[in-house]
Amino acid sequence: MQAENLPDVVAVVVAGEDAGVAGVEAEVGAAVVAEDPVLLELLQAVAASVATTRTTAAAFVLLIDSSWLVGSTLIFSWRRSVPDRVGAAGAQGSLLRGGPPGQTGVTRCHAGRRAVGDVPTLEEIRQAPKVLLHDHLDGGLRPQTVIELADGIGYDGLPSGDAATLGSWFTAAANRGHLVGYLEGFRHTLAVMQTEDALVRVARECVEDLADDGVVYAEVRFAPELHQEAGLSLDQVVEAALEGLRQGSDGRDITVYALLTAMRTAARSLAIAELSVRHRDAGVVGFDIAGAEKGSPPTLHLDAFDYVRHNNFHITIHAGEGFGLASIWEAVQHCGAERLGHGVRIIDDITTRDDGTPRLGPLAAYIRDRRIALEMCPTSNVHTGATRSLEEHPIGLLRRLGFRVTVSTDNRLMSGVTLTSELHRLVEVFGFDWSDVQWLTLNAMKSAFAHFDERLAMINGRIKPAFAALRSTPLPA
Repeated sequence: MQAENLPDVVAVVVAGEDAGVAGVEAEVGAAVVAEDPVLLELLQAVAASVATTRTTAAAFVLLIDSSWLVGSTLIFSWRRSVPDRVGAAGAQGSLLRGGPPGQTGVTRCHAGRRAVGDVPTLEEIRQAPKVLLHDHLDGGLRPQTVIELADGIGYDGLPSGDAATLGSWFTAAANRGHLVGYLEGFRHTLAVMQTEDALVRVARECVEDLADDGVVYAEVRFAPELHQEAGLSLDQVVEAALEGLRQGSDGRDITVYALLTAMRTAARSLAIAELSVRHRDAGVVGFDIAGAEKGSPPTLHLDAFDYVRHNNFHITIHAGEGFGLASIWEAVQHCGAERLGHGVRIIDDITTRDDGTPRLGPLAAYIRDRRIALEMCPTSNVHTGATRSLEEHPIGLLRRLGFRVTVSTDNRLMSGVTLTSELHRLVEVFGFDWSDVQWLTLNAMKSAFAHFDERLAMINGRIKPAFAALRSTPLPA
């Protein structure tokens, strides 16, 4: 491959400085891609081109971090399509093709092993401060707690009395590929969450588990109307759960608020909206609706959403999980959603042009332009059938397109996940690095329903300094 056959090269940068070109060719060939002759040939030609021309007529840029030459991350930025040979050379995942001249785009292509130091390990992600916006209280119980609470009330409907077996049962039951099947396991967790003591315990343990996972800010949601079988009032349910959240937060480096959820298949949403506003000064920060989307559009609950908006309160809506664009459109345009629970089906409004570049439809463009956050829960989205596999999840594309993407757990017990494990799976599947994990975390904190000053203090005083420290001092192997 000759240099004149390559796109015009801006520069080859090693460790942030202009290349000592002869050294680039030798070091790259020996340490990065010795086993990949196609990419090696490309890099050698790039180096030769820079040495000869020092051109600044940009078509794409190749950045190499020399401090981690073994398996360095290759970052391409272009004005026209990257040649197919580049994408084929050791790529893990597909490249987002460039647009016409004058239009830029960015993607990542990993050659061989990924860069040591810039790619976080599971344990490093656990130590990073994380933000969780979408976590259901009744979907995150400890299996042993379910067993003990069941014993305490004489509930004999559990499929197992062994904690490990029960935990595996919940995850297997959830992984059915459709939302209705996914929700079936909740009959057991809800059965043991009908007393104030049980609600306090479950909420307290929820916060303990999140703090142990490195979560520093969380909004935990629950549906008060589902906890009244033993005679509790709606206010008693909320007060018990909030007490548990307070107990769990005491002495731990975590801030936790509650979201109150109304069931979209029921007719109590206005009462739950009023309940949310009533407890806004006690720890409730927003209102939500959940449940099977198909046949239960958010516009059936307009009176509830109007009440919340008229009281200057916050709204997030489960939309675009079990149903398509119509659900998302109604949630945003009729009901005033500031965030979308899941929002996976926004991908249905993104098409591909003839040249391979993505084209946003009007709804997708509106969601992105208005920075409406997508509360994505990758593993749960696979389990409910919102996407067929994690590899096919739209989160990678949506991240590249600049949507306000956030990552959450949904139901930690049902899906067998933590926020750490969810983020690490994205690292494994999509090649996300530290910058991606930090970007997702900041997105979540920016979209939280805490007051602005609190969000700003968390971002500048907690999240950014901690990520900077973790990225500069990687853990020993």
